[in-house]
Amino acid sequence: MSTAIGLVLLAFVLACAVATAVLRDVLGSVIAFGAYSLGLAAIWVLLQAPDVGLTEAAVGAGLVIVLYLITIAKTVRPTGERVIERIDVPAVVVSVALVAVLLSTVGALPPVGAEAPSSTGDVSTYYLENAYEEIGVTNAVTAVLAGYRGFDTLGEAVVVYTAGVGILVALRQGVSSDE
Repeated sequence: MSTAIGLVLLAFVLACAVATAVLRDVLGSVIAFGAYSLGLAAIWVLLQAPDVGLTEAAVGAGLVIVLYLITIAKTVRPTGERVIERIDVPAVVVSVALVAVLLSTVGALPPVGAEAPSSTGDVSTYYLENAYEEIGVTNAVTAVLAGYRGFDTLGEAVVVYTAGVGILVALRQGVSSDE
């Protein structure tokens, strides 16, 4: 069942990516990009990475879309736009080559839900055995995120906080300039 859902989500994400690239209407392209980000968030959740999925949904489908919409509201559409764009063949060739290289590595990945090699290694055992004594937390995940990887977690929190503040500033400027 999860394979079928994964394939449907993958087809959805690819369709949204193509729609984002080929739509001539800017608002339609932004909406397609938002759907793309939500599809990616669902894929991350399916791949058992809910923290990455939540970040993708919040930043990709939330904050970025709001910034795009504010930008659209503050710009003027020029008259006489061309309906048909010329396709940049070298860019398409480079894009297809990059996708081919990335797809060639998929076979080396372990199956979804398989036990990760690091989960039976020395590092995981060390964390599980020493988390309470060294960090003072009984939950191993909290110990790793707050104690052993504290600077990484702080950096992620700063990025999300900065994005939120940026959106609030952009919204405030958008409201004050319309009055």
